[in-house]
Amino acid sequence: MYTYLDPGPAPPATRQATAKVLRRMKRSGTRPELALRSALHRLGLRFVVDRAPPGTDRRRRVDILLRGAQIALFVDGCFWHSCPVHGQLPRANRTWWRLKLRGVVLRDRDTDARLTAAGWLVVRVWEHENPAEAAERIRGLVAMRTTHAQIGGG
Repeated sequence: MYTYLDPGPAPPATRQATAKVLRRMKRSGTRPELALRSALHRLGLRFVVDRAPPGTDRRRRVDILLRGAQIALFVDGCFWHSCPVHGQLPRANRTWWRLKLRGVVLRDRDTDARLTAAGWLVVRVWEHENPAEAAERIRGLVAMRTTHAQIGGG
């Protein structure tokens, strides 16, 4: 069972440039997400964005939702979701950031479990992945899930 991991109040940014970058971060419609959406659209896949899937907690929103195939697609940023290749812990306020980013990862795993329990296939794409390659992979999953549903598998 997921429990919110409270890192406490955010410490003040150590530099103005850092504060500016963090203030300008978007929750939805990021550059990597837009690139993937464009690649999916070019492949003929249709989807909705920034939605809570039917049958799930309305507070958990999915970046890209392929409703027919029941695929919940997330485009995870390397920093916020602790990418094993590119994720880095800031030097300043390390203890706070360690707890904050650990909480994000725990929430991600809980979201995955909830969506899976509701019958959704969860796909996570890192922001550094090639959007065309990720879109091809997703197209294969859509084909597999829609074919399976058509022959009476669900």
